[in-house]
Amino acid sequence: MTTRRQFLGAGAALLGSASLGMTASATAGEKKSILFLGGTGFLGPHQVRYALDRGHRVTLFNRGRKTGLYGDQVEELVGNRDARVDQGLSALEGSRRWDVVVDNSGYVPRHVRDSAQLLKGRVGRYVFTSTTSVYDFDQTPSVDHQTPLHSSFPDTEEVNGESYGPLKAECDLIVQQVYGSAATIIRPTVVVGPGDHTDRFSYWVDRFQRGGDIVCPPRPEREAAWIDVRDLTHWLITLAENDQPGIFNAAAPASPTTHMEVMHGFRATTAAPVRLHWPTPELIEETGLSLPWFWRGTRSRHIDCSASIEAGLTYRSLAQSIADTWQWWQSQPDERRANPRRWPSPEQEQATLGRIVAAG
Repeated sequence: MTTRRQFLGAGAALLGSASLGMTASATAGEKKSILFLGGTGFLGPHQVRYALDRGHRVTLFNRGRKTGLYGDQVEELVGNRDARVDQGLSALEGSRRWDVVVDNSGYVPRHVRDSAQLLKGRVGRYVFTSTTSVYDFDQTPSVDHQTPLHSSFPDTEEVNGESYGPLKAECDLIVQQVYGSAATIIRPTVVVGPGDHTDRFSYWVDRFQRGGDIVCPPRPEREAAWIDVRDLTHWLITLAENDQPGIFNAAAPASPTTHMEVMHGFRATTAAPVRLHWPTPELIEETGLSLPWFWRGTRSRHIDCSASIEAGLTYRSLAQSIADTWQWWQSQPDERRANPRRWPSPEQEQATLGRIVAAG
């Protein structure tokens, strides 16, 4: 009997060498039928609109909570990634075919396995949006697309800060096993830009516009990484158009950049007077100040994206991402901007500032 580990590991070799070679570009004017599993969160709307702009035929499969976002430009199928809930995957059953499926909403291995197996033989390419959290950075702080993933999988379907990476690693491996060379795996780092509902990047955009004394992330020499949602979107759709197999990391910028350089990049986009303060990791632990986006672990991280750049990934500037995110953030309703997600309060920041100043 095939074990769970053998099942997950068997397909990895099928993609290991595929990510380094480009296939021929899609024929000019060739249009594809694309099925999005999701399509209404953060990544989905950017991808759907870009696919429509490119002339592709789009079908959405989701829970139907945000119907009508794209008018009559898309076909909408209602169901649930969990086959045990409501209509489950029944809307995807039958003999219907699509050229590409883009899976942005796969977080639970059982859900991903069910949809991958149900659609096998009826889609030309399965594009799975994974994450760089599939890597165990505590064991391997510098990774490329061939670095082994988490190998210990939690016995739970609850997605939280601890289980997220290992669960996504199992989903990633399932897609590889089921689809082999018909799979394209994309592993983005923190995704930023207009529409970001996590508010991680938006915090820094807003905070620098307010100016004053700003508590920066500790370890200013540590490497930073992000990817603009539009760069990720354009590249992902292009890979789908080109029927490009492989495993790819997605992280910006093209050259290693430190926390200090990123903070100065934010400062350069505001006219407000700004003073930067750099706490020690120990002080952050003592005060409990939670700063969005930046990794708080004890070791630095490096994400190699050379294979992705070879496959066409390009980056816009940090300044452009900041400016566009600020414009989007300002357009949000007052109630939304007054209730950001997981931002430190001014009182928490001031308490940490006081400790920094007192320490000299």
